[in-house]
Amino acid sequence: MIIVIANQKGGVGKTTTAINLAAGIASNKKRVLLLDLDPQSNSTLSFLDPGSVNGGSYELFAEPSRPVSELVYETTTPRLNIVPARINLAKLEAKLIGDFDAAFKLRDRLESLKGEYDVILIDTPPTLGILTVNALVAADHVIIPIQSSYFALEGTDDLLETIEKIRSRPNPGLNLMGVVVTLFDRRTTISKDVEAHIRSVFGRKAFKTVITRSVRLEEAPAHKTPIFNYAPRSSGAVEYQSLSKEVLRRG
Repeated sequence: MIIVIANQKGGVGKTTTAINLAAGIASNKKRVLLLDLDPQSNSTLSFLDPGSVNGGSYELFAEPSRPVSELVYETTTPRLNIVPARINLAKLEAKLIGDFDAAFKLRDRLESLKGEYDVILIDTPPTLGILTVNALVAADHVIIPIQSSYFALEGTDDLLETIEKIRSRPNPGLNLMGVVVTLFDRRTTISKDVEAHIRSVFGRKAFKTVITRSVRLEEAPAHKTPIFNYAPRSSGAVEYQSLSKEVLRRG
């Protein structure tokens, strides 16, 4: 299955979720590919040295004759591979404008990989541009991370509207798998109130697992490793393992 992690609002823990959910699913004996579609490349930098990258998600779009296998890199996490992003991905939007099949390019390229992986997880940029649309057209499921802050649901309506538009025509099988509350602070009333509000809005679509704010989660990418290797007993590791199991049950 192909899962997109999306939210056009920045700073909601989207990439942290992509990195650690990918690693958590892989730890459950699943073959996982993490596809970085964010020009900021934070998912990539959490696993690879930029100097070791020679091709990635930009080439996936821009060089259709290049074998996808050349763009896939192994990570130190067993069963987890990555298609990395580089800054040149920022040029792709302008390059694709005017292409009649612009929204379908990723779906076509991922066809050859479906048999190789149990889960393909896509980290998207914090926009609703052509990269995110490509991800949604190619995907089976969407997961929306929502920060437990006062402006939590800001912009979510736009994303949900985009999902519905894509379901209405190019990808009727697209499913909102769920929303996950991130950056939760158990000490504050506002976090608890926002979580309750999110659950009232999304009902069963809200994952039971809540991701709390954690210094360990912030530190792990600097060591180029997911939370399970960096701090396996931390709250972040426990929570992302729990979320991974929920995702596999829902998928």
